[in-house]
Amino acid sequence: MRLIPAGRVATYGQVAAVAGRCTPRMVGYAMAAVPAGSGVPWHRVINAAGRISLRGEGGEVQRALLEREGVAFDDGGRVDLETHLWAGPRRRRT
Repeated sequence: MRLIPAGRVATYGQVAAVAGRCTPRMVGYAMAAVPAGSGVPWHRVINAAGRISLRGEGGEVQRALLEREGVAFDDGGRVDLETHLWAGPRRRRT
């Protein structure tokens, strides 16, 4: 998650694929366990529909953090993934 730059988002499935040997749901559980002040940009991970999965105050905090980084939401609460989706880690040429 630390690889995801400000102003970009990744999906739970994307993070699971990069991490390997885990599922999107496992990524969600891991995100829920991130302690406050850890510096891990947990807020940059959203669901594949472009929505924040958290409800209530947690979702409001996540949206505010993303908006502060320039991530826009439509009237339905979705992020335009064509604009804001992270391309993933860069692979080294061998």
